[in-house]
Amino acid sequence: MSLNFILAIVILGGWLFSRLFKIIRLPNILGMVVFGIIAGSLLGNLIPETLWDIEPMLKSLALIVILLRAGLGLSKATLQKAGRTAILMTFVPCLFEGTALTFLFHHFFSFDWWVSGLTAFMIAAVSPAVIVPSMLDLIEQGYGKKNEVPSIVLAGASADDVFAITLFSVFLGLATSSGVNITKALVSIPVSIIGGIVSGLVAGLLLVKYFRRRHEQVRATEKTLVLVMVAVLLVQLGDKLHIAALLGVMTVGFVLLEGAEHVAHELASKLKKVWIFAEIILFVLIGMSVDVPTALGAGLKGLGIISIGLLFRSFGVFISTLGSNLNSKERVFCIIAYIPKATVQAALGSVALQSGIAEGQTILALAVLSILFTAPIGLVGIKVFGSKLLNLDL
Repeated sequence: MSLNFILAIVILGGWLFSRLFKIIRLPNILGMVVFGIIAGSLLGNLIPETLWDIEPMLKSLALIVILLRAGLGLSKATLQKAGRTAILMTFVPCLFEGTALTFLFHHFFSFDWWVSGLTAFMIAAVSPAVIVPSMLDLIEQGYGKKNEVPSIVLAGASADDVFAITLFSVFLGLATSSGVNITKALVSIPVSIIGGIVSGLVAGLLLVKYFRRRHEQVRATEKTLVLVMVAVLLVQLGDKLHIAALLGVMTVGFVLLEGAEHVAHELASKLKKVWIFAEIILFVLIGMSVDVPTALGAGLKGLGIISIGLLFRSFGVFISTLGSNLNSKERVFCIIAYIPKATVQAALGSVALQSGIAEGQTILALAVLSILFTAPIGLVGIKVFGSKLLNLDL
């Protein structure tokens, strides 16, 4: 089966399932994920290796597009209103869930503490790829605008995975005895986040200067191409310097909105069209990377532990929103919006197995199970309760 043929199947099948799920009043993203799971299960070894070779690049491009859209929709006034709550949402819920899961995996799966920790924080990460598009839809429809609820979730989720992945790396190093300096690793979390923001500020200011000068000479499509390629280079730089590059990508959009608003609106319009294609690629590939038999290997015990972890995450969201302007319904919505997991678990699920950790196969099963369980619940929850719990503020 050729790469061209499989990509055609991915795009057409993902589009058809997204339309089908929309007709039955379910999130179109869920339809794409479901199609990916079906296609991955049916095609199996027929899928060419070249697809998996370019999969990280395709996912990265899709994430860049959606995070640029997010940044182009975040104004300074919005962030000031989100303020303290958005900051707390970046790490408090993840810390609550990850800590609880560490104890649960140690007690019920008999993992040692380091293996329990890496499994816990790999599963604790929420998925910006799932949450950000859903929040952008709500923002465009005008839901929760008064207290900027979708923006709070959007900003928090974009940094939540940085915190989770860093702690995953710490525990992985301890589990494989690679001599990780815990203090240095923990200090790297704020350094990574600040580094990502600073890199985004620099790139954004340079783009503002260029677009202001060349606004009339450069077409909107060309501006979009330049923006996306700069973001790609920013991600590559982030990987080399170990900084939160995806947060930097969102910052680029934010700086453009503040420094060249007319250009930002032009770019946002173009990226919205690009997202139609990128969205299908991203979510079908996430579905295709899910191995259902492996997930079933984690069993009911794994499902129960993941569910308890979500309860602790929900309590972390509750704590993060205490003292904010959010009313009780909006706080419940934040809890629901922080449920979906997908991209981090799909990317890191097999790392423990590849690193030679004895429990690697079980950890992979737990990662897959967390995607199958939380992504549909979260997506449907956001779709159903977004309009019920958030006020329509047009």
